Amino acid sequence: MSTLPKRKDEAWRYSDLAALGEVWPGGEKIGRSLSIPAGQAARLDDVLAGTGWRNDAVAIDVGAGGTLIGFIEQGLAAGAVATQDYAITLAAGAAANIVILNHGGRFGRIALDVTLHEGADFQLGGVIIGGDTQTLEIITTVRHAGPGATSRQVVRTVLGGRAIGSYLGKVAVAREGQKTDAAQSFKALLLERGATANAKPELEIFADDVKCAHGATVGELDKTALFYLESRGVPPQQAKALLTRAFLSDALAAMADDAREAAETRVTALLDALLAPALAAAA
Repeated sequence: MSTLPKRKDEAWRYSDLAALGEVWPGGEKIGRSLSIPAGQAARLDDVLAGTGWRNDAVAIDVGAGGTLIGFIEQGLAAGAVATQDYAITLAAGAAANIVILNHGGRFGRIALDVTLHEGADFQLGGVIIGGDTQTLEIITTVRHAGPGATSRQVVRTVLGGRAIGSYLGKVAVAREGQKTDAAQSFKALLLERGATANAKPELEIFADDVKCAHGATVGELDKTALFYLESRGVPPQQAKALLTRAFLSDALAAMADDAREAAETRVTALLDALLAPALAAAA
């Protein structure tokens, strides 16, 4: 970013530009790269911690038939800002499975720009957990540049306080992207009336033989499910915690068993912290 984004820019419409402006200009983006040779596999483990402004540009190239397994956790300290950009290119037959856990800082933005060539496969599981006055975002652009590629994006958001959580997801299918199979699913759970969720799923299709779908919902906990648990002796706040945790499970479902167990433990701890005030009040 050479200039501070403006609110009229649709990609930054819901962002906390005041928080970004306070650290701007904090230096140029820090560039990193990862290249995975054809037929090989590699892991990306990005855990963002600390204070200040985290502003990286990460370029990842996956060779033909290669595999990328990635976990990105944005867990900066309160008051910090993250504007992370990931550019991922998947060659023919390559695959990437990325999980994002976005929960830290005053303003946390994780943006992915993914290009899929023939027969490539991209899987994204995104989790946003926010409270207080945080603004947290997952922004994706998935470009189906070749035929027969598949992509699945599942993003789940839990918000309390006056937090703002946003998902802006674009799937762009080129003329060469015949037989594309793409899907986006966004669901947000608002724990308090002051919280806000924004969703902007978008399809841009120039091919004529594709299967593309998207869906977005925003709501509160299912009162029927809460009543069911409470009628069987589960205390109200514990029932709320159980349902909230279950709500996020879809976004972690595609992870390998060993990695998913660690991610689920981390998510449970974050939810416990988010729900702690309500639990204390009910005690």
